[in-house]
Amino acid sequence: MDTSPSSPLTPNGGGVGGTATAGDATAGVTALYQAHAVGLIRLAIVMLGERTAAEDVVQDAFFGLYRHWDRLTDTANALSYARSAVLNGCRNVLRVRSRPARLEAAAMVGEPVVGESAEAVTLVGEEHQEVLTAIRALPDRQREALVLRYYLDLSEEETARAMGISRGTVKSTTSRAVAALARLLKEDA
Repeated sequence: MDTSPSSPLTPNGGGVGGTATAGDATAGVTALYQAHAVGLIRLAIVMLGERTAAEDVVQDAFFGLYRHWDRLTDTANALSYARSAVLNGCRNVLRVRSRPARLEAAAMVGEPVVGESAEAVTLVGEEHQEVLTAIRALPDRQREALVLRYYLDLSEEETARAMGISRGTVKSTTSRAVAALARLLKEDA
């Protein structure tokens, strides 16, 4: 990622220690969005299994980044901030979904439980769908570590920063996730 003084992430040379203005925030967040929104939406889709919720989470993350742009000590960290915000947003959505009372209330009212659209299911091949289903069956931390390391191709250090854990924890969690994923896929075969 280019964060040189002429980079869109440091608008008007407003890098570290510069006074941030609304124009800096607009230009910086816009450039970051254009460069990374699709990847972050993909991350959220893998985490949540639903495109609409994924897009909402990413939009919220970029809005939060815009609101707090002036608090960034280094605009080079903006992508890490956005990625962490997307992961936190996914955790919140998953937490809300897991509340049994909410699902029971939805069933009582006759509301459909949120799921994947027929179009999304059709577009994704059966084998790919099996892998995604297995990934979604993993515990949250394992799923996050696996997606960040292998889907987004982040280093162990970047994954640790995004998840707020140590590098060693990333290694052990990723190892457990791969083993669990192999077991889940073997069971389906």
